[in-house]
Amino acid sequence: MFEDSLIESGNRFRAKRRLSTTILSFFGQFALVGVLILIPLIYTDALPKTQLMTFLVAPPPPPPPPPPPAAAPVKVVKMVSEVVNGQLRAPTKIPDKVQMIKEDDAPPDLGAGVPGGVPGGIPGGSAGGVIGGIVNSTPVAVPKIAAPQRVRVSTGVATGLLIRKVTPNYPQLAKQARIQGSVVLQAEISKDGTIQNLQLISGHPMLAPAAIEAVKQWRYKPYLLNGEPVAVETQVVVNFSLSGG
Repeated sequence: MFEDSLIESGNRFRAKRRLSTTILSFFGQFALVGVLILIPLIYTDALPKTQLMTFLVAPPPPPPPPPPPAAAPVKVVKMVSEVVNGQLRAPTKIPDKVQMIKEDDAPPDLGAGVPGGVPGGIPGGSAGGVIGGIVNSTPVAVPKIAAPQRVRVSTGVATGLLIRKVTPNYPQLAKQARIQGSVVLQAEISKDGTIQNLQLISGHPMLAPAAIEAVKQWRYKPYLLNGEPVAVETQVVVNFSLSGG
């Protein structure tokens, strides 16, 4: 029992010693940190003054812009007129350079050189504007405009030139099928009035062959342009009606 009491007292003593050591170490570290903080505040000479001045001093202002270039002096030239109220006056000073004025030669007097002539007339003319000089002048040839080889006319104009019209035969199958309507053809009328180059534009296929065969036999008067016959292009319309109209 005495031995146990010695062990317990020894443990208590060790615990108290550890606690005091911990407290003493804490205060020692706290004191060391305080000293490290106070040293720079007390001995300010050890701080980098150059770096501190850089942080505290404001940067210098930017330099002012360069002044604008001086404008070139404007030279004012004073014009002195030598004419006052329509009258020429004496100059106030002698000019540096005198310019000579050269007059053009007068035109020849045609009226004086031709007996009975008038000023501005021509040889062979007379007073009052008689066209004697124009009659005696050289005639000017008027160029002749070449007529085109082919022109396009409307259906109405081509119908007025028609001198022979052949009525197409109504196809029997088209009659039985009760087919009627118009066939439109593109035709070229030659200089002598005959039909050339027939082309189908529109129409029923059962009526078109009969219309083409009939129009090939049509004849027209020549179409004159500037007094000369020319070929024309036009459209020809052939109507097929069951009523015969």
